Amino acid sequence: MVRLFVLGSERSDGLDREIAPKWFGDRSFVERSIVTLASDRGLLLIGDPGTGKSWLAELLSAAICRNSTLVVQGTAGTTEDHIKYSWNVSMVIAKGQSRHSMIPSPIMTAMEAGAIGRFEELTRSTSDVQDALISILSEKYISVPEMDNDSGDNIVFAKPGFSIIATANSRDRGVNDLSSALKRRFNFVRIPVVTNKKSEAEIVRFRTEELLRRHRIELDVPPTLLDVLLQSFADLRTSAAAAGSDDEKLESALSTAEQIGVLEDAILHSNFFGERALTARTLASSLVGSLARRDPEDLAIMNKYLHGVVEPRSKEVGGSWPEFLEGGRDAIATLS
Repeated sequence: MVRLFVLGSERSDGLDREIAPKWFGDRSFVERSIVTLASDRGLLLIGDPGTGKSWLAELLSAAICRNSTLVVQGTAGTTEDHIKYSWNVSMVIAKGQSRHSMIPSPIMTAMEAGAIGRFEELTRSTSDVQDALISILSEKYISVPEMDNDSGDNIVFAKPGFSIIATANSRDRGVNDLSSALKRRFNFVRIPVVTNKKSEAEIVRFRTEELLRRHRIELDVPPTLLDVLLQSFADLRTSAAAAGSDDEKLESALSTAEQIGVLEDAILHSNFFGERALTARTLASSLVGSLARRDPEDLAIMNKYLHGVVEPRSKEVGGSWPEFLEGGRDAIATLS
């Protein structure tokens, strides 16, 4: 049922109603994640930015324990208090240290409820925070030394069902490397960038329809422009794979999420400031504006792509490519 909730139903499932998919990806990734959460080990979803790690973690938490909000965001400023507990200073002064004056972390709340706690961007947190997670994952309890031993409140035990889903950005490797001890307490599930055009088209189309419904926008997205967007990202990924150094690659990860962001930007611009119809020119402008983050490196890469790939294709294929080329050139000229 968890798998059905995440991936949606098929005819072979024999359900009396259809369950729409909420996450698009390989079925084996979801099944491995579910099996891990049924064990005593934590789950670590690792991959490039924009591959849907956080969304999958949120869906798994919601499906299993009906709560996906017990989350800690890992940063350089995250401390042990964020994963254990802190104190309400006013109540401590008035009534002393007790469970009433304690502020439990989302992880401690998950332990007490037998639910799933989420830890976003684990490799961005310091080694002290990572070390504190080791005892939580292995011993399944948190000691509260400030409390009286006789009260029985000095140890918080995890109820059955407690687990942790962590995410890590593979591009952040080396920020704060995970220790071998912490790695052993996680099962790793690597989420790759979607490169299958059919799967990627389904994801982009699904998110676009969701965007149009959410903003109550009635705007047609021609399939030909969707093909142009998909092909552009495929071309840029091929170029990045062949690049000899980081200076020859776009800073963007060129993920499906960024592809959706480009299309969303183009749709909103067309709706509010355009002709209420998506055009190749607007799409090209959004592509350049979203992906060219470094000046002049990224602008030079985008310019090279337009002249070396898009220009010959616009002459050979025609269609929306000539207008796409013109819009991209105008966007680069504006940013230069």
